[in-house]
Amino acid sequence: MLFAQRAFMRFWYARLSGSAANQMMMVAVAWQMYDLTGSAWDLGLVGLLQFLPALLLTLVTGHVADRYDRGRILALCMVVQAALAAGFVFASAEHWVNREWLLALAVALGTVKAFQMPTSQALAPLLVPPGLLARALAFSSAGMQASIIAGPALGGFIYVAGAHAVYAVCGVLFAVAAALLLGLRYDHAPPPRQPVTLATIFAGVSYIWQRKVVLGAISLDLFAVLLGGATALLPMFARDVLHVGPWGLGLLRGAPAVGALAMSVVLSRWPVMRRVGRVMFGSVAVYGVAILAFALSRDFVLSALALAVSGAADMVSVVIRQSLVQLETPDAMRGRVSAVNSIFIGASNQLGEFESGAVAAWLGPVGSVLFGGIGTLLVVVTWMKLFPALARRESLSEPAKSAPS
Repeated sequence: MLFAQRAFMRFWYARLSGSAANQMMMVAVAWQMYDLTGSAWDLGLVGLLQFLPALLLTLVTGHVADRYDRGRILALCMVVQAALAAGFVFASAEHWVNREWLLALAVALGTVKAFQMPTSQALAPLLVPPGLLARALAFSSAGMQASIIAGPALGGFIYVAGAHAVYAVCGVLFAVAAALLLGLRYDHAPPPRQPVTLATIFAGVSYIWQRKVVLGAISLDLFAVLLGGATALLPMFARDVLHVGPWGLGLLRGAPAVGALAMSVVLSRWPVMRRVGRVMFGSVAVYGVAILAFALSRDFVLSALALAVSGAADMVSVVIRQSLVQLETPDAMRGRVSAVNSIFIGASNQLGEFESGAVAAWLGPVGSVLFGGIGTLLVVVTWMKLFPALARRESLSEPAKSAPS
């Protein structure tokens, strides 16, 4: 059983603590920035500066995750974030924080997460038997969704006592995560040290390109989310289409996470083990249909329900895709492959928001989301023809082919 995997559960508690702290920290940063500048541009800049380090460091972070102890790398990431939080406790209490400090913090957090995300993805398969990986990833996703829902709410509540109070709690949570990770023990034979060359650095990109099942799974998620995302337009839907206030916007933003959380709990108990290719393509199609239903709805409850269904369908796709990618990739390559995968995920979210806004300026919010939903369904049909082996995939677990280290 999953709960009997002590190393994985230790990792899960550490990830939950660190994720909750990160969500709370971003609430504090956003509130402080808006209090200081009142600028929507600066709020967007905070998000962009967190994404850029991951983009620039992709090849480096993946290589590091494959050469060094992944548990220690994650522990170091938590220690650095705890130190950043401690510094901002003092700076906020003394009223030293300004716009430049907060932008620098965004860059620092983005740099840390550039190492943290691929390392975390690559570590999970080492902590459970292959037969439990899908269940473990679903359970891990449940914890992440819970932190995404609860973290900002808790951070906003604590912020009443001041930004320094939020940073202090974050520092404690990061320290707890670091302590859990430092005590992590798992069987892992480090790969032989080889000279760092362009071939070893780009091996992750090369492996994904050659392994069509992995390429198809990653690119399907990229284009489906890029086209089908509606998050950036939710304020327009809340005010102009559904005619609800900020409370309605908050519920709409939380609806996909609620659906994803519910589905991740289901998948942790009953993982998808058969016809995984068809189920993955089917879940992306359901995601597209749910987005279309949201675009056409004029009822708030129906709109929230459609977003919840989209979150649940996306979670099915995410768990299958992550399981396939990890099981298809030899351990010596997982860090580099996970780093490239992380960029695909980040790009789909960031570029998806840009695509939604750009099309909305042309077609309006409803037209933009309709365009995205139809585009998602077309991607499903196209990808089934481009990657027939992925569409016909019956099970998650097949022996990974050897690859350069």
